[in-house]
Amino acid sequence: MRGLLLILGFWLLTLQVLAQGKDKPTIDLQHFIERLFPLQEEEIDYEAIYELLLELYQSPLDLNRATAEELLATYLLSPVQIQSLLAYRNEQGDFLSIYELQAIPEIDAYTLENLLPFLAVYDKGAQGKPFFTRLKEEENAFLLIRHRRTWELRQGFAPSDTSQNASSRYLGGPNDLFLRFRIQHARDFSLGMTLEKDPGEAFAWDPKTRRYGFNFVSFHHTRYGMGKWKTITLGDFQASFGQGLVFGAGYTFGKGAETVPTVRRSSLGLLPYTAGVESGFYRGLGLTRQEKHWQSSLFFSSVGRDARLSLAADSLEDQQPFISSLPQAGLHRSPSELATKSQMRETSLGANVHLAPTSRNWSAGINVLHTELSHPWIRRPTTYNQFEFAGQRNQVGSAYGNYTWKNSFFFGETALSSSGGRGSVLGLISSLGKTVDFSLLWRKYDRNFHSFYATAFSESTRPINERGLYLGLQIRPTPKLKLNAYYDTFSFPWLKFRTYAPSQGYEWLGRLSYQPSKTLLAFVQFRQESKSRNSSEAQEPVPSYQLSPLLKSNLTASLELELPPTLQLRSRVLWNQVVWEGEKTLGWMLLQEVSYRKNKWKFTGRMALFDAQTFDNRLYAYEQNAVGTFAIPSFAGKGSRRYLLATVKLHPKLTAYFRVAQTTYANQEQISSGLQAIQGTKQTDTVFLLRYALH
Repeated sequence: MRGLLLILGFWLLTLQVLAQGKDKPTIDLQHFIERLFPLQEEEIDYEAIYELLLELYQSPLDLNRATAEELLATYLLSPVQIQSLLAYRNEQGDFLSIYELQAIPEIDAYTLENLLPFLAVYDKGAQGKPFFTRLKEEENAFLLIRHRRTWELRQGFAPSDTSQNASSRYLGGPNDLFLRFRIQHARDFSLGMTLEKDPGEAFAWDPKTRRYGFNFVSFHHTRYGMGKWKTITLGDFQASFGQGLVFGAGYTFGKGAETVPTVRRSSLGLLPYTAGVESGFYRGLGLTRQEKHWQSSLFFSSVGRDARLSLAADSLEDQQPFISSLPQAGLHRSPSELATKSQMRETSLGANVHLAPTSRNWSAGINVLHTELSHPWIRRPTTYNQFEFAGQRNQVGSAYGNYTWKNSFFFGETALSSSGGRGSVLGLISSLGKTVDFSLLWRKYDRNFHSFYATAFSESTRPINERGLYLGLQIRPTPKLKLNAYYDTFSFPWLKFRTYAPSQGYEWLGRLSYQPSKTLLAFVQFRQESKSRNSSEAQEPVPSYQLSPLLKSNLTASLELELPPTLQLRSRVLWNQVVWEGEKTLGWMLLQEVSYRKNKWKFTGRMALFDAQTFDNRLYAYEQNAVGTFAIPSFAGKGSRRYLLATVKLHPKLTAYFRVAQTTYANQEQISSGLQAIQGTKQTDTVFLLRYALH
């Protein structure tokens, strides 16, 4: 515990000489996230993606240095708008102000408003000061402390009556504690630490189990633009090169309401890792060096991963440990979960070489990643996992390229893993006119393609055992009206979980948005997906391996109205239908949200009613939360949902957030199951967060 106090004391003393950033243009984060994130079919933690979006928001691009690649990464500009911006900059010279973008005919007022938080014109002389002077004067520095809790008693926290029951209870209390310190300046430096304890985890100082007060400790120090060293990063980081077949950095937007730009990944290089998710990052040292048109990156990582170890006897009857599973949740609440903490060490050596001639309209690069596990991974054999990774080492390499021709961007990447499996992506984003944008993406991933950090475009959660073709379209017949649509057809040549035969499917979406002014937005969206699943008879002792199509249809209608300067209203209807083996089931949700701002206070409240007949009919609805906190909860069954979020600026340096949310079920007496079970019909959750800005 003394070591933890020393760490916290160091950071708190450092706060006295640092400063918090000036006010900058704000964004409607809810609208931005819902536009980019795919429609959910699984409960996936999107905190890492949210953090990368926040990274872009907190480190705006330099309008006078941004490349087409970086501008595409904002997902806010079409190819014709990017080409017009670059042509204007080449002809007129550097921008004096971001508002000079109004002089470009292709960039309308709506687009400019969305761009403001993500672009900036920087003072060239600021970076000439000594580093520690810049560190002391930096305005974008903060300390964030958060507490979360579910107030109803879960089974894991219930008193045990026997020693046997005690071993199946959670080791710690129900409080979720999170602390983050960060100071950064866009394209100059970033320094930060993240500490987290999940509900049920014990707050203990025990090096034997790798617990240092908080169960998760993350640190990074990243410098940019040190001579020819473009990036030097120490601690926790991610990598983004190519189309995500080797290095993906968490950008997995996939298919969503923004149907054209999100199919393409951007090469953002080495990025500091700041999320609280305990997987999907490297820990070590990363370097990027720039030599004229050539950019080379090299990194080394050694990080402990959760793993469940088993023992196997070799020919000499020696007990050799092997990995039987790799838990990804990062939870260490019970003795069983704690026994998996950092049981395996993952060592990685990665490299990238990127060529981007400034006078040409193309770029290309190669990626290489070697990963070695401290123990071999031996899976329990099943019908569908025969071609999944097994062993102790994996290598994967790729080549990628981008080409710009007029108002079209061509991109692609092909990769080969040491198993012999290949993965390939080939795509196009094009402006067919000032009002029409189009995207196309073809992908093919072999059943034995293994890439641990891949986040390439795919129907499944990982790019493996899949072939597909995606077509996206966006039409703006008038500045007030926008039509988005996509059609995706895909197939799975080998078996999948709950699909014990080769299968295929399709998905399409149409969305019509109407925004006559900044204060009014209405849209209606319909989506349909068809996939195959094992027939019910496959659950018999002798399965027949017959498949049946599962057809899901979703409809969303939304109206958002702002009454300046204090009131904002959001009304929404969600409906779905699932057809499975001739039986139809339905789900629906009605929600009303109100936001009110007055002086130093802001209140956001929501009331929702839902009725989802089956788990397949579950509904997802993004909810506003405290800064840096993100969730898209799902709702199944019948009940109501309500939350209230209050924000108050207690001091120019100190902002407080408090959120209380409650779900009440009408048709069940128990919520969740196992150690997470709550006996009753209600679940109440709170969030309390303090953000201290050093200014």
